[in-house]
Amino acid sequence: MFKSVLVVCVGNICRSPTGEALLKSKLVGRGIEVSSAGLGALTGKPVDATAAQVMAAAGYQLPEHQARQLTSQLLREHDLILVMEQKHLQSVHSIAPEARGKTFLFGKWIGDLEVPDPYRQQLPAFEHVFRILDKAADAWLPYLK
Repeated sequence: MFKSVLVVCVGNICRSPTGEALLKSKLVGRGIEVSSAGLGALTGKPVDATAAQVMAAAGYQLPEHQARQLTSQLLREHDLILVMEQKHLQSVHSIAPEARGKTFLFGKWIGDLEVPDPYRQQLPAFEHVFRILDKAADAWLPYLK
């Protein structure tokens, strides 16, 4: 039984807020809190403008988002941590070794797919990342109860 999910990327302005918005929408009514943070967060920044544009085009938004730094306390407070890349798993484990058993790739159920970083790239890169995250979020739904 999961009560909280933390989505993690690097800057916490592109991938993790998109994953957060998708999961929040898909988990409405399940009583699961979803939030996000970054390994090297651009603290206080809103969602990247292109990421926000892609989310809005698909009917999602996260207007109040402010990037925040990942901490060992955040890792302890959440039941499930979803990261974008293999190297993020190692970073999370070094911050909080006790999080090892509850930290997985966001793309775990779609072949352990890593989600590439679209930061400072063109719109098609953000659209590609959105499609991966949307498919991966759907794949997590049967496990998030």
